[in-house]
Amino acid sequence: MLPDPGGAEDVLQDSFVRLWRRQYPVASEKEAEALLARTVRNASLNERRRARTVPLDKDFVDDSPDREDREKAYEEMRRRIEQELTETQRYILEEKEYGGRTLEDIAKELKMEPAAVRMQLSRARKKLRETLKKTLKDDR
Repeated sequence: MLPDPGGAEDVLQDSFVRLWRRQYPVASEKEAEALLARTVRNASLNERRRARTVPLDKDFVDDSPDREDREKAYEEMRRRIEQELTETQRYILEEKEYGGRTLEDIAKELKMEPAAVRMQLSRARKKLRETLKKTLKDDR
């Protein structure tokens, strides 16, 4: 799933350590293998997603004529994020997307289940997509 053998090995080791720390109760060797395989698969998918995102160069300067329009659009979206998302959704979105943290780490910090954090993130993204679609529709 990962093009770099070293990266794949890192994901495998990180997954093993994560499972070891949590010490999930397993009834059999087969169940342990399945749990590790699922964890490694999910971690590999997360790594691939992370690799697709490209951070902006800090020295990037945009002097194009529509820079002001983009800045206005950004500020409008920022305002809507503040208005439409709950404090928890804003925090989860920021930590996941900009802080690069895992849902499991965020869940521990917020004393929530990872599934609940994932659901809040999904709801936040959905609200933002709907807001963006509405904004684009209104601009036409």
